[in-house]
Amino acid sequence: MYARWSPHNFVQNFKTPILIIHSELDYRVPIGEGLQLFTAVQRKGIESKLLVFPDEGHWVLKPQNSELWYHTVLPWLDSHLK
Repeated sequence: MYARWSPHNFVQNFKTPILIIHSELDYRVPIGEGLQLFTAVQRKGIESKLLVFPDEGHWVLKPQNSELWYHTVLPWLDSHLK
């Protein structure tokens, strides 16, 4: 079932701009998965942005990282949800 619904089987249908945020210490989804997604959408010419926190886990907790998160996410949403 995992192979059937794996996102790589649907890359040809991707067209929506995407903001990918990944934390390297969140071991549930390895960083390589986020990098593969970013590479796929970049190669298709889809508007995309990658934000990686090498020193965070699932939650972005460090103040500087949290500030960067907000300064990245809010403008992205503002530009794509109008």
